[in-house]
Amino acid sequence: MARPQATHEVLVDDAKVRVTRWDFAPGAETGWHRHGMDYVITTVTPCSMLLEEPGGTSRTVGFAAGLAYRRDEGVEHNVVNAGAAPMSFVEVELKA
Repeated sequence: MARPQATHEVLVDDAKVRVTRWDFAPGAETGWHRHGMDYVITTVTPCSMLLEEPGGTSRTVGFAAGLAYRRDEGVEHNVVNAGAAPMSFVEVELKA
């Protein structure tokens, strides 16, 4: 069964950063993607994320609202809202 797609809105895109807000209905996904830049995620709501990773592995991680974490360029995954409530986060991609 196909999952609904998460929605996103680019809030800032300049020479230094791209800032995107992501909103997920329960069960919605980003689709497979590879990050071309280092990035920081800040959760707007509590987030229960199913991270599908290359090779068929997956893991579920949970974050309270208002937390941040950083990842390096090259991460490849599909992010799915594994919770029963909508979730949102803001992604800041750091341009070279």
